[in-house]
Amino acid sequence: MPYSRMRLSFVSLFVLSICVPVFQTETNAATRSPGDRPNLIVIMVDDMGYAGVSCFGNPYFKTPEIDRLAKEGLKLTDFHSSGTVCSPTRAGLLTGRYQQRAGIEAVIHPVSDHPEHRKGLKPVENTFAESLKQAGYRTGLIGKWHQGYPQNSDEYHPDNHGFDTFVGYHSGNIDFISHVGDHVKHDWWHGRNETKEAGYSTHLINQYALQFIKDNQDRPFCLYLAHEAIHNPVQVPGDPVRRTEEEGWKRWKPANEAERIEKFKGMTLPVDEGVGQIREFLVKSGLDKNTFVLFFSDNGPSRDFPSGSPKLRGWKGSVYEGGHRVPAIAWWPGRIKPGTVSKVPAISIDVMPTLLGIAQVTPPEDRPLDGVDLSPVLFEQQGLPPRPLFWASLSNRGGRAEAMRDGPWKLVVQHPRATPGTFENEKVELYRLDQDPEEKANLLKSKPQQAAKMLKQLKAWYRDTQSTATPQTGGWLSKGS
Repeated sequence: MPYSRMRLSFVSLFVLSICVPVFQTETNAATRSPGDRPNLIVIMVDDMGYAGVSCFGNPYFKTPEIDRLAKEGLKLTDFHSSGTVCSPTRAGLLTGRYQQRAGIEAVIHPVSDHPEHRKGLKPVENTFAESLKQAGYRTGLIGKWHQGYPQNSDEYHPDNHGFDTFVGYHSGNIDFISHVGDHVKHDWWHGRNETKEAGYSTHLINQYALQFIKDNQDRPFCLYLAHEAIHNPVQVPGDPVRRTEEEGWKRWKPANEAERIEKFKGMTLPVDEGVGQIREFLVKSGLDKNTFVLFFSDNGPSRDFPSGSPKLRGWKGSVYEGGHRVPAIAWWPGRIKPGTVSKVPAISIDVMPTLLGIAQVTPPEDRPLDGVDLSPVLFEQQGLPPRPLFWASLSNRGGRAEAMRDGPWKLVVQHPRATPGTFENEKVELYRLDQDPEEKANLLKSKPQQAAKMLKQLKAWYRDTQSTATPQTGGWLSKGS
């Protein structure tokens, strides 16, 4: 039996002991009280490194609302994004499978002649929104999509992937003020209606996320809240427009480090305020005891802001720990023990099976999930059976890098000066994270057998993802071996 199915089988028995019966129809869902089934909120921030919030070590300023979420819930200190950049992580999050299976290995690029530009999430993929919607949940996406530009294919629109409500943008980022996307076109939508709307994008995302919760408080709902912050362009409330359709980008650089930190703070605190608004409404409305909230980042820190931990090597785009180990917090009063910390390794592809497990929704059978249900970790402070974790990064210039985690061991594979898209010039590194979390001491020469075993396993994993990968338009010439 595949690992994910075995894990889900165990968790289904666990969940049956604590949850009420499942209702499968839209009609039944609309007539139930809020206490019948849990509400689900996934909050994902953009480009925030491990120390982006103060409860994970931010030395520059406090994030009191996110800290309160951690104080009342659970900190996951060994949580990872499945990708090192945004589009791949989001594809993995939505499908519960390594994003390589969906054919989304790199950023879906804004430039029309880039090899990755025409890619997007295909209708054959199963998302957590689709599964939950079929089980009677109201589903909403507020904020960033980045799973395909709609001018390339209507298939890529969020409402084709299970979302009843969509307010946000399709591209990788928008000007926080003008809402012009990275493809230099206005990109702010309510469903399929392009909407010219004034407002700082983080404030708007907070506003519509809270509105979605209020509008659906009398029925089970799942909200995917995908913040733009703290991704560039660097803009705080009150800043001028930095991107227009007529003039394109206007780059900005800080005059000094103090100004850079002030912008970092100014972009982070509106996210913190939004988390507080949601928590406050849930508590005041009595929904808190029936609502699961998960907060995390889509990848490690960009170089715009020092949100990463000095104890972790690497940045956004890197397969070293700094590129994918991210802050994560789970909150559910009465179900998650407050002030707890878990060191169990987890990854963002675990989110879909966790949501389905909490909701008692059977996962799709035609595309078995790679992630596992984290319920034992979240609710019982238990561990998980050992399992390997994998990363495969593809940069905007076609540079590849891979990594694998097996217990304390971490294998890193680089391809310096390789032909774009290829796996040429293989350079292998081996680290032991329990003794060397900063990945400084390459143990390849002293532990060649361990490295060889993991390299074989890593290559077998990648071949497996490619054997049935969803065909995509475009892409780099080489698919690897």
